[in-house]
Amino acid sequence: MRGPSELSRIADCLRLDVINMTSEAGSGHPGGSLSAADLMAALYFRVMKHRPSDPSWDGRDRFVLSKGHVAPVLYAALAEAGYFPRSELPKLRKMGSMLQGHPVRGKVPGVEMSTGSLGQGLSMACGIALAAKMDGKGHRTFCLLGDGELQSGQNWEAAMFAAHYKLSNLVAVVDRNRLQIVGCTEEAMALEPLADKFTAFGWETVRVDGHDMDALVKALEKPLGKERPRCIIMDTVKGKGVSFMENQAGFHGRACNQDERKCAVDELKEAIE
Repeated sequence: MRGPSELSRIADCLRLDVINMTSEAGSGHPGGSLSAADLMAALYFRVMKHRPSDPSWDGRDRFVLSKGHVAPVLYAALAEAGYFPRSELPKLRKMGSMLQGHPVRGKVPGVEMSTGSLGQGLSMACGIALAAKMDGKGHRTFCLLGDGELQSGQNWEAAMFAAHYKLSNLVAVVDRNRLQIVGCTEEAMALEPLADKFTAFGWETVRVDGHDMDALVKALEKPLGKERPRCIIMDTVKGKGVSFMENQAGFHGRACNQDERKCAVDELKEAIE
């Protein structure tokens, strides 16, 4: 079983892949991919039950990437786990590549749902979790949400649905980096007190430092209850791991140029080594 330090190293490897993929493509969404890297390392290399050699294994835990624009970090995790060759990663957003700008179910091994229209992923995850309960299946469903997309009302309909149907096999994780494409989330439409809102909607709510791997793993591995879905709010830093990208909304949807790429790669390689 991988410990927190090894998982943190994997997270930095995923970050390095994100920088190289998006820079090679000349487009993409690196900022939110970097803030979510610790979660992806924890899920795919410790917490979730899954089989890269058998992506359709019925006993697998399901993962829905609601904020589908951070597909680069999902692709990096899937490749690192062995779902497809790493040689596919530089083909991100290229014509004919299976690695499109947003995840496509049926095109990429390990992708459970086609996502990208923000605000819809939690509803999909609710459906998967409810079906598992109705069929008596024991797998869990994890859903990663962006904080900006919580400004879409459909999320709160899904939150009510999950509590009403007691989807205790559902874990929603909010990447709370406080930045969206237009800038600060609290200036666009304030979300706080976010934990209180999920609690009021009937969820068990946990708040953690999303870059503290030990705390994050403990929150993810905490035994699920029998009555309520769980929401983990991760306080994170957009662009985490690359000094000049951290807390910069401008890198929400802009790839590094070649000079920036070199600086970012050097920083991440130093962290990995």
